[in-house]
Amino acid sequence: MSVLVVESSPWNANDFGIPYPTYFHPAKDADVFLWQDRLRKLERKWLFSFAGAPRTDNPKSIQGQIIDQCKNSKVGKLLECDFGESKCHSPSSIMKMFQSSLFCLQPQGDSFTWRSAFDSMLTGCIPVFFHPGSAYTQYTWHLPKNYSKYSVFIPEDDIRKRIVSKEQRLSQISPEEVKIMREEVISLVLRLIYADLCSKLETLKDAFDVAVQTVINKVTKFRRDIMDGRADDNLIEELSWKYALLEEGQNVGPREWDPFFSKPKNGNVDPNGSSVEAAKNSWKNEQIQQ
Repeated sequence: MSVLVVESSPWNANDFGIPYPTYFHPAKDADVFLWQDRLRKLERKWLFSFAGAPRTDNPKSIQGQIIDQCKNSKVGKLLECDFGESKCHSPSSIMKMFQSSLFCLQPQGDSFTWRSAFDSMLTGCIPVFFHPGSAYTQYTWHLPKNYSKYSVFIPEDDIRKRIVSKEQRLSQISPEEVKIMREEVISLVLRLIYADLCSKLETLKDAFDVAVQTVINKVTKFRRDIMDGRADDNLIEELSWKYALLEEGQNVGPREWDPFFSKPKNGNVDPNGSSVEAAKNSWKNEQIQQ
């Protein structure tokens, strides 16, 4: 069984991540093209922005540090979501902020990812991720495997240990690079939206079309392999996130993201625990042996 979910588990082989539904559901192709043209012309006065609240119940969350940096920045915009009547429940407030920003900060939410990542890309805002599980390892049907084409990656530990400042890192990206990345994000809008249910796009494929076609292709390949006597008996389900990143003919091996996906036997992931240290050492040893 193949299960399509808005967030997949990196350790399960049969569930696949598909984009969260956003606020935009075009009825025809022209709606999409008009939206993309509008995004290209927007004036983006903020270098970066963030909509969220500190996770006081989670000491390992970096959202509090991100909020502090936004408050102390003259080029960052913050939409706080935890006090009184939150503007985060207003689509217009969120989308307006994203549309006026070059980069949108997307740390982990209650889990690896959250809807905000797709809302920001819908506005042509370049996402900044802090964990590979937020997008890179689970939305491979809808997003490029070369994540540097459309996003910026800053490891969580660099924020926790104050090794790097988000503002400094993002300000180092040249205007020409920003333009290329933003155009890539705008082009991805086609694959991230879900069209109006009462209509049908003429020539474009939305997120639903991409997902269904990919499942059909997987089933077709699976049937062909059975008929040809080929079976994948060596599948290691706990490394599922790696399989999603493989190209044709590649084998599963050590990756730089291994420490992010260490899974202790009790099922609880500790980003700073001994299991992560073990994964780091394992990866280093495998690299040395190679």
